[in-house]
Amino acid sequence: MPNKQKDNPRYNVVSLRVTDAEKAALDEVSRRTSKNLSKVMREAIMLYSRERSLVSATS
Repeated sequence: MPNKQKDNPRYNVVSLRVTDAEKAALDEVSRRTSKNLSKVMREAIMLYSRERSLVSATS
């Protein structure tokens, strides 16, 4: 079975400060989706990027 880390290495680290309420919301999304916080944030970034590019294209 291929090693996912070697197939898609991630070398960059992004640090983010959030409030207790924001952290609780992230933890809840993580729990409900059974995804770790990194995966949740990657998906959020991709969704935001797609949404912004759609808005820019129609503006």
